[in-house]
Amino acid sequence: MRMNTKSAGTFILAATLGDCVHVAGILNFLRLAEAQGYRTHFMGTRTSTDELVEAALESDPDIIALSFRLSPEVAEGLLNDLADALREAGLEDKRLVFGGTAPVCRVAQQSGLFERVFDGASSVDEILAFLGAEAGEDVDIRPPQDLIERIKARAPHPIIRHHYGRPSLDETVSGIAHIAESGLVDVISIGPDQNAQAAFFRPDEQDPRQDGAGGVPVRTPGDLSRLYDATRRGNHPLLRCYSGTQDVERFAGVLLETIRNAWAAVPLFWYNILDGRGPREVEVSIAESRDLMRWHGERGVPVEVNEAHHWSLRDAPDVVAVVAAYLAALNARDAGVQDYIAQLMFNTPPGTSFAMDVAKMRAKLDLIETLERPGFRVWRQVRTGLFSFPADPDMARGQLAYSTVAQMAMRPHIVHVVSYTEADHAANAEEVVESVKIARQVIRETLFGLPDVFGDARVRERRDSLVADARRLLDAIRALAPQQEDALTDPVVLARAVKLGLLDAPQLRGNPAASGEVQTRMIEGACVAVDPDSGRPIDEATRLQRLIG
Repeated sequence: MRMNTKSAGTFILAATLGDCVHVAGILNFLRLAEAQGYRTHFMGTRTSTDELVEAALESDPDIIALSFRLSPEVAEGLLNDLADALREAGLEDKRLVFGGTAPVCRVAQQSGLFERVFDGASSVDEILAFLGAEAGEDVDIRPPQDLIERIKARAPHPIIRHHYGRPSLDETVSGIAHIAESGLVDVISIGPDQNAQAAFFRPDEQDPRQDGAGGVPVRTPGDLSRLYDATRRGNHPLLRCYSGTQDVERFAGVLLETIRNAWAAVPLFWYNILDGRGPREVEVSIAESRDLMRWHGERGVPVEVNEAHHWSLRDAPDVVAVVAAYLAALNARDAGVQDYIAQLMFNTPPGTSFAMDVAKMRAKLDLIETLERPGFRVWRQVRTGLFSFPADPDMARGQLAYSTVAQMAMRPHIVHVVSYTEADHAANAEEVVESVKIARQVIRETLFGLPDVFGDARVRERRDSLVADARRLLDAIRALAPQQEDALTDPVVLARAVKLGLLDAPQLRGNPAASGEVQTRMIEGACVAVDPDSGRPIDEATRLQRLIG
């Protein structure tokens, strides 16, 4: 599938036939066509054959799009009449497409009138592929195999990502094939087990008792190639994988060669002694992460920095998460990354309200987007919070739908769907497909239009406050090396900011690389720093004053 270019300005005449008054499907089709540059006109419901022929003779459309969702028996007679009328009017060579229920679509297919027939199971990708094709051209529904081009081809719909990795390599391979055949997921994120992340090239350091812990046990480049081969069906989803915690550039090279890693996921402050996922000091790991960003930037690979949500997962004040998001993007740009994936994890910490969530995410983007320039593009990715799902599966399905609504306020390019099973177990392939269906339906509905949540006074006030406080915190970090223009990209300065508690979270208490002294509470849906004695909120200026005077 490709972006439509040749068809810009092409005219589609549309109508529902006979007594049919169902318009949702055909209007969705026309919206997709308009987004691809088509001109459209919808005649309305209950259109007779004579009215349709008269309009077609008058407007000379390039394509006639018709819909009928009543009984297949009635449809058969209508389509026979339509064929006769088109032939008598000299319109038998017009391109016709049809949409309806599956039984009616079978009748439409058998009539031989239509170039394409779409039923309720037809994917957006199939429709966009048709809209990008010329008359008589074979339609390749395989979407682009490049992340940025796939984003552009799916617009205004975001592309869909889902994490997947089972404790068995064979189960993961078959599951990826099933997900690909569903045609619903654009990017599958491979979750390797801890042995793979930490010791892919060091088999002597692998603990057999941890095989399959946290993900799929890939042990060789051939294992990764098997995962990629499983995607070569259905809608040919892209693959990506998290970076290693040791031998990071070597592992990145293997990922690029075997699975065509769609984009890299690199931490800035993490994957070291700070989170216990590796033995590296914070300063060393920041330097190595920047080198890894540079490595990918030199090869034109997009980069996502797994950063801000790690602070929120540890109950850091919201302002720390906002600053971490900015620092991640700044360091990626400084390292030469051209396409930056800004991840926005919602519902984190638990108890964050809708209004405070979108305010925090908007504050992050307000700062990140100041970094945009030719050669540095920001792509928005949203996801549901890992700890926000109830264990009850029905309630968890509701949480997934609710969170997706909030996420769509950010107009994302990528929606990272998290399975509703997250609180209980890692999703199998069927549960991945089910979760994505829930999210896609929410996305579809929200694309018809959402209220302007950023016009809400509470959201504006919180966003403005977070941006102002974030700038105070950034100034405090710069002040650690006042003679340096590049203080915010210096691993020594950044590690010191963590050690001093400028960047801090309650769950870092006792960590030798951090302060861990900050205390926070959820107050009116926001995570804020509080005075350790009174438990009352303190503003960022006061917190910084207590730390550095």
